[in-house]
Amino acid sequence: MLKYLLFFLFFGSSTVGAQLNELPNFTGLVEKYGTAVVNISATQSTSDINHQMLPEIPGIPEDSPFYEFFKRHMQPFSAPRKSEPRSLGSGFIISSDGYILTNAHVVETADEVTVKLNDKREFVAEIIGTDRKTDIALIKIAANDLPKVMQGNPDNLKVGEWVIAIGSPFGFEHSVTAGIVSAKGRSLAQENYVPFIQTDVAINPGNSGGPLFNMKGEVVGINSQIYSRTGGFMGLSFAIPINVATEIADQLKTSGKINRGRIGVMIQEVTKDLAESFGLTNNNGALVVSVEKNSPADRAGIKARDIILKFDDKDIAISADLPRIVGNTKPNSKVSMQVWRDGLIKTVKVEVGETPNDDVTENRKSKQKSKKEPITNRLGLALSELTSQQKKQLDVTNGLLVENIQPGIASRLGIRVGDVILGFNSKDVKSVEHFNEMLNQVPSGKNIALLVKRGDVINFITMKLNDDLKK
Repeated sequence: MLKYLLFFLFFGSSTVGAQLNELPNFTGLVEKYGTAVVNISATQSTSDINHQMLPEIPGIPEDSPFYEFFKRHMQPFSAPRKSEPRSLGSGFIISSDGYILTNAHVVETADEVTVKLNDKREFVAEIIGTDRKTDIALIKIAANDLPKVMQGNPDNLKVGEWVIAIGSPFGFEHSVTAGIVSAKGRSLAQENYVPFIQTDVAINPGNSGGPLFNMKGEVVGINSQIYSRTGGFMGLSFAIPINVATEIADQLKTSGKINRGRIGVMIQEVTKDLAESFGLTNNNGALVVSVEKNSPADRAGIKARDIILKFDDKDIAISADLPRIVGNTKPNSKVSMQVWRDGLIKTVKVEVGETPNDDVTENRKSKQKSKKEPITNRLGLALSELTSQQKKQLDVTNGLLVENIQPGIASRLGIRVGDVILGFNSKDVKSVEHFNEMLNQVPSGKNIALLVKRGDVINFITMKLNDDLKK
C-alpha cells in the first residue's frame, strides 16, 4: 500500500497537474474582447396615454428637491401607473460607429431600447431592422470609437471545441460561462433558416443576443435559445452562426428588410424506411409532400413525391438544408434543381420567388413616421404638448409632457418621463417652442425654476444652467 501511495505522490500528482495545465484559460480573451459586449433593456408600454402620465416614482436622491416633498406626500402615488415590462438581453458591437447585433425577440416589440456599455455609459438605440425567421436584429447607438468584436468562421468549428458566452443572464451583466461545441447544423422545430450550433455553455434568460466566442476571441455565433423543461439551463444551448447573422445584418442595414427566396413546396425528411420504399440507395434529399398552386415550383413542374437532391448545385443532405439554401438565393434568380422521380434523376429549372416579409420593422417605421419626433432641448428633455383629453384628465389648462430624458441635471434632480411641466419661472408654458425659447434666453450659470406636476402633486424644481448640463 505504501508503495502505491508513494507512486501516486511522485507520478500521479504530476499527471494530474499536467492535465490541469491543459485546461483553457479564458481570462485574456474576456479582458480583450468582453468590452464589446453590451446589456440591452427593451421597454414596451402596455397602458393607455392616461396611465402614461402617472408613472411609478423611483428612488429619489436625498439631495433632490423632490425628496422631502415626496416623503411627506406619498399617498397620491397610489394612482394608476404606467406599466412598462422590461425585456433584458445582450448584444455585441460589430462596428466602431455603433452597430450592434442581438436577437429579434429581445427588441422587436419595444417602444424604446436602451444599451448599456461595459464602461457604464447608456444610449437609446435605434432599431435598424429585425428578422423573425432567423431571430436577428440590428440596432445602432450614436457613438464612435467603440470596441468591436472579431468575426470568426463557424464552418471551422469542431465538435468538442471550447467556446464561451458573455451576456447578462437574469440581468447580471457581463457574466462569463464556458463549455464545448456539442453539435453543428442542428435543425429546430419552426426554425427553417438557421443551422444552429449546439453547445453545453450555460445560457439563461438575459443571455439572448450575446456572443459565442471561440478560443481565438472570434465571435462564431449569437446565443439564441435553450432546450429546457424547467425554463432554466439544462445543458442544451443553441447559437445562430455568425455568418448567417451578418448576412441578415447587411440586408437590414442596406434596406431594412430581408429578401429571401422561396419556391412554394412543403417538404419532409427522407427517412430510411421512406428511402427503402422508394427504392433509393440512401436517404438524402427533401421529400416534396405538396406543391403550392402557381408557385415557382409548380411552374417548374415539381410534383408531390419528388425528392429534391440538389438546389443550385448545392447538395441537400437533409430536408432542413433546402429552406436555408432557397432562402439564401436571390429572388428572381433562375437556378437548376436535381430531382428524383419514379426511379429517375432529372434536372429542372426554376425561377425563385420571394418570401413575404414580416411586417414588424415596417410597422415600427410607419409608427415612428406618424409620430411627431420630440426635440431634445438644452436640459436633455424631449417634450410634447398635451392634448385636450390629457388636459381634461389632469385638470390643467396648459403643460408639456416629458416623453424622454437624457442623463444630466434634470434627471439627477428627479424629473422623470411622464412628468408634466406647467411653468417656467413665473410664466405658464404654452408650447414646446415657447418653453425652449425661454430656456435658450437664460445665460449659463443662472437658476431656473420648473413647476412640475406628477400625479396629484405639484412642486417647483430649481436648477442652475451650466454648459455641461447633459454630461
